[in-house]
Amino acid sequence: MSALLNVLIQDQLINSEQESGLQDSLQNEGISVPSLLVSEGLFSGAELAGHLERIFAIPVVDLYQYDYSKCSQDLNVRELILQHKMLPLAVTEYTLTLGIADPTAIEGQDEFRFSTGRQVELVLLDIKQLEGAIRRLYGSDIGETSNSQQNISDSDLDSLVDVGEGEIEVIDDISLDTAPVTRYINQVLLDAVRKSASDIHFEPYEKEYRIRFRCDGMLIVQGNPPSHLSRRLSTRLKVMSKLNIAERRKPQDGRIKLKLGPSITVDLRVSTLPTLWGEKVVLRILDSSSANLDINILGYNEIQKERYLHALKQPQGMILVTGPTGSGKTVSLYTGLSILNTSERNISTAEDPVEINLPGINQVQINPESGLEFSDALKAFLRQDPDVVMVGEIRDLETASIAIKASQTGHLVLSTLHTNSAAETITRLKNMGVASYNLASSLSLIIAQRLARRLCKHCKQVHELRPEVREHFGITDDATIYKASDNGCDECNGGYAGRVGIYEVMPFSHELGVAINKDATSRQLEMLAQKQGMLSLREAGLEKMVEGITSLSELQRVLQLD
Repeated sequence: MSALLNVLIQDQLINSEQESGLQDSLQNEGISVPSLLVSEGLFSGAELAGHLERIFAIPVVDLYQYDYSKCSQDLNVRELILQHKMLPLAVTEYTLTLGIADPTAIEGQDEFRFSTGRQVELVLLDIKQLEGAIRRLYGSDIGETSNSQQNISDSDLDSLVDVGEGEIEVIDDISLDTAPVTRYINQVLLDAVRKSASDIHFEPYEKEYRIRFRCDGMLIVQGNPPSHLSRRLSTRLKVMSKLNIAERRKPQDGRIKLKLGPSITVDLRVSTLPTLWGEKVVLRILDSSSANLDINILGYNEIQKERYLHALKQPQGMILVTGPTGSGKTVSLYTGLSILNTSERNISTAEDPVEINLPGINQVQINPESGLEFSDALKAFLRQDPDVVMVGEIRDLETASIAIKASQTGHLVLSTLHTNSAAETITRLKNMGVASYNLASSLSLIIAQRLARRLCKHCKQVHELRPEVREHFGITDDATIYKASDNGCDECNGGYAGRVGIYEVMPFSHELGVAINKDATSRQLEMLAQKQGMLSLREAGLEKMVEGITSLSELQRVLQLD
């Protein structure tokens, strides 16, 4: 029997029948006793901590009174924290304040005492607060994990990157520090994957060095290593991505592949940039396994989804997805490709880089250095009897012209551009030199999109809008509007958890084709599309707000609402 369950039975807080059911669950689910007690609804986290305070005479404290993040990083006891679900809260020369949820877990307390060489002072924490804090520190190590986060342990760190020893030894100026620098960077990369970060920024400044993760579209500071390590960190990253370590005056691009398990890998796109105080290095995490290609969860409403699916069913035409970098264009395109991906279709893609690996599709990595551009790949595709072609991005007139001709000759073409709205995409293509009549005859659908953070469903709060604000945005009095809580909760980051797409879906009708041939402005095209039922980005965003999915402040950040 679990020692904690035994204590609770003796104190008559649970009965033997409940204990038996809990024992079965412990064996089947492999979670901690406090977490199980709360998830089964026998106690709330605060109630359980209160009972244990009375029984063991250990004080209950508020986790948020402590700088647990700095304390945990300074002690470097990540594996102990994850293994025992205990959290260092404060440290002095002789003592360690250790936050726990199970006072009977003596082994973990002893390991912290031995590892830190300090006397341990125990304090009790609400188990939900404790697990939420560990999740924020180290990602989804508690509860559910994504495929890319399974089977990862500290022993994986030294073998994450497949770089030969000979390549490391050529760096004479850091030969003495290869091991610690390597391990530190590997730890940063692993934490970024665990936290589902999309980018990692290594940034040198005059008196400090900063590492930031982009999580849910927002940059969060994750560490401040000593500034004198700037050159060593950038050099190590360049070795891992097989870049020229002697070149520090020009930008360079490379790739790193992390192996997280027998069949799970994560690609990172690496970009270096010379700055005033050293080289800034940005890593873009391309995690194929974390991309969810289910059209029902991306954020399309029913009408928008039906219009996208209708365009995908057409044997020919062009579907364009537009928006700024990081707005989810690739996921939208690959969601469409996953729907089209059957054994009867020949699908080819040209991308820079290939971000999502989808079996059954012929994916080509663009390589400008070797002379393989988008236009070259597209010409080759058309000689191989394609049904569906995806071009990662239309950047020039040559690529646009070939793509349009392909869409006019029996092929379905999907691609992206960088414009602010669906209607402005047409203006952008015209500015490239594409003739209006070609656009009118080839375009099937344009999707403009943004990504907004989702409100945390556990802690979102009602937002009482002033009557004039409701009137300005056209929000009815009976609609309940929510905002993010000030401090967030254990399940989120600052009141938000995850992101949702906001879409402007413009299908092409005969009237729009006539307007394009008459050189209508982007504003005129937008007004005509809205008359035919298109929701603008502003309207789609407000719809998400009324549904309680996101907040007004988030829409103002993403869409710049006036």
